[in-house]
Amino acid sequence: MTDASPTPPPAVVSSAPLLEARGIVKTFPGVRALDGAGIQLRPGRLNALMGENGAGKSTLMNILAGVFAPDEGEVLLDGAAVQFRTPLESQQAGIAIIHQELNLADNLSVAENLFLGREPRGTLGLVDRGRMRREAGAILERVGLRIEPNQKVGELSVATQQVIEIGKALSQRSRVLILDEPTSALTAQETETLFRLIGQLKAEGVALAYITHRFDELDEIADDVTVFRDGSFVCERPFAGLSRPELIRHMIGRDAPVSPAATATQRRETVLSVRNLTLRRASKDSARRVDRCSFVVGRGEVVGLFGLMGAGRTELLEAIFGVHPQHTSGLIAIDGVEVAIRSPLDAYRAGLALTPEDRKGAGLILGGDVTENVTLACLDRFCRFGLIDEPARRRLTQSFADRLRLRTPSLRQPVRLLSGGNQQKVVLAKQLATQPKVLLLDEPTRGIDVGAKHEVYQLIRELADDGLAVLVVSSEAPEVLAMADRVLVMCEGRLTAEFARGAADEQQLLTAAFPDTSRRRIA
Repeated sequence: MTDASPTPPPAVVSSAPLLEARGIVKTFPGVRALDGAGIQLRPGRLNALMGENGAGKSTLMNILAGVFAPDEGEVLLDGAAVQFRTPLESQQAGIAIIHQELNLADNLSVAENLFLGREPRGTLGLVDRGRMRREAGAILERVGLRIEPNQKVGELSVATQQVIEIGKALSQRSRVLILDEPTSALTAQETETLFRLIGQLKAEGVALAYITHRFDELDEIADDVTVFRDGSFVCERPFAGLSRPELIRHMIGRDAPVSPAATATQRRETVLSVRNLTLRRASKDSARRVDRCSFVVGRGEVVGLFGLMGAGRTELLEAIFGVHPQHTSGLIAIDGVEVAIRSPLDAYRAGLALTPEDRKGAGLILGGDVTENVTLACLDRFCRFGLIDEPARRRLTQSFADRLRLRTPSLRQPVRLLSGGNQQKVVLAKQLATQPKVLLLDEPTRGIDVGAKHEVYQLIRELADDGLAVLVVSSEAPEVLAMADRVLVMCEGRLTAEFARGAADEQQLLTAAFPDTSRRRIA
């Protein structure tokens, strides 16, 4: 379906826009990221910006935040044209942005991060650290964090760091707040706290822009919806009365594809066997991040690993992959043969591959191009007499680009210029290029739009049908139920439940995922 007239309906609300973008065009080398894009943000309302990865959502928000300058078009604040040459100018005008990727200094304290660049000072011009700690404490209380202002940010979880970013933006008394996938690393409880804050901000007259791929979030917080497709404005609508199928049609220009259903097949021969896998913390205490986990994954089987934030899912995958050899114990076997995995290189040689949750920090070389990233983990295959066979590298990369429907103007495109969804596809191609027997996927659809999600689901099913054993971590219960042949549930480092396909619903998964002192782990 193609929208005949990309014109917003008249009088979405009576209030005039506080911040508006009109006819924005932005071009990067080889890519026209925005082509006539626009949005209106009104006081006391949240406008959800929707579209597939690469639609231009984050690019437009970065223009509003002063990160990029538009090639064409105009930005209006209170009805007057403005030009933000730097993020500082945008902040001084009352616009704050919370990026999807964290932007904190790990080596500084929470308080120092909250007030970085605007530290309170005493009479002699020195930083008033006592005042900074007190004010930081008030900010942390507002966002529901019970941590010490003096604690180093690098010691905190990703979810906690995300909430600190939110607190930092709120402390600047911004009139406009832009949130780019703010709940992607938050627990359900932390998301509820964020939504309460959003409600407070709307009551205070703050205008909000909100980028998300989680449709269920919009029911609670969205007032308006603006849809982009291929860098262009499609429509602006009040959220009330807008159905999900209609929204998807606007986003992708067609009806949503049907998710491939996992087949209830019998267990095939075991490829990956894990027995009593334990990962202890690096500190001297005896607490276990992974506690005596045992399970198997069969050939052609997709096993879902579900749990809440902090349950130990990522740590389990990392322990299997040899990321923490000094603190890991237990037995791992591939095709019935016990293997000693003391490093990721050992894991690759044993037939394992891992796509990490943090694609930018752990999965990609952002300055490298697509070919360099895809072939990085199997570079030895292209070396002959000390030389690299570049044509062979490009052929392999092109084959994965075609298979994964990678959107890039060139295989020489730096991956930092790709959208989040396409970066995720590069990470996946990089691991598949190692020709693994077992594929470990940590949140493979995090930050990916609805169309790309279905492509990933389809690919996972195709890989399993080709005989690959797949263990996939997902924090979305509907996703793991639809995708997996079998579901394992983790809580506090332990496997607490196992369900065959069709034997559980969302409530049962969540029940098994919440702590229960009376429950024993599964064998």
